[in-house]
Amino acid sequence: MHRSKLNKFTVADFIMIVIIVLLCLTCVLPFVHLLSKSISDNAYVLAKKVYFLPKGINFEAYIAIFRDGQLTHSMLYSAMVTVIFTVLGLITTVMAAWPLSRRRLKGRVFFTFVIMFTMYFGAGLIPTYLLYSKLGLLNTMWVLILPLIFAPYNFLIMKTYFQSNIPDSLEESAYLDGASNTQILIKIILPISKPILATIALFLAVGRWNAYEDSKFFITKKSLHMIQYLLSMMVLTASESEKISISEASLVTTTPEVIQRPRLCLFQYPFSVFIHLFRNIL
Repeated sequence: MHRSKLNKFTVADFIMIVIIVLLCLTCVLPFVHLLSKSISDNAYVLAKKVYFLPKGINFEAYIAIFRDGQLTHSMLYSAMVTVIFTVLGLITTVMAAWPLSRRRLKGRVFFTFVIMFTMYFGAGLIPTYLLYSKLGLLNTMWVLILPLIFAPYNFLIMKTYFQSNIPDSLEESAYLDGASNTQILIKIILPISKPILATIALFLAVGRWNAYEDSKFFITKKSLHMIQYLLSMMVLTASESEKISISEASLVTTTPEVIQRPRLCLFQYPFSVFIHLFRNIL
């Protein structure tokens, strides 16, 4: 009897299924709409007649994108920068959060205060630009990585996790067995801290992937521009192209507004959907 009640399909189950389906549609339908526009004819797109089914199917916009080597290069370059940024960010955050979460470290309150002070007060854009110039970081890949790999916010989250979930007795028992500080961190602490490591890695990857202002201010070489900067410039160009009348636009083979759709389909929207799904899993 008890098992039959558990297997019974109720109204509450139906309501939950409907809600889950609606939430899934909020992720899928925008991508379907974007995909339909990317393979639709220019005139239908500018006339705003394309919703979920393409009209006047053509792939000229995709051909124009892959013909432009800069966009594909920026995509691969951005992925490489994001991976390096995430790995280095995790290393620096762990190296700061773990020792400062231990009570036996002298001066940890002072060092924590210094780190958190930078979370609320900054030098500003011009001093930052002059500093990067003196350090020789301008127009290099490292200007996109080194300045932001350590964030006080991420440090605070990880430090709080270590203090709340890693008891001192665990560390003391490892010391009694002859383990060093490095062995305790690598072989004991990190394996049981996978949730916080995944969370911080997600924060770092999303933050680096979506950022484009540093690429705008500190880089002038086209080969070093991140994909987000190119997308932002593309959006500005597309907004200007919307002023073109439909009659004039119908004579144009491929406008920036149409090229924008496949670019977002290929480079932006799939990553955003992946991030939302990963956040829900965490």
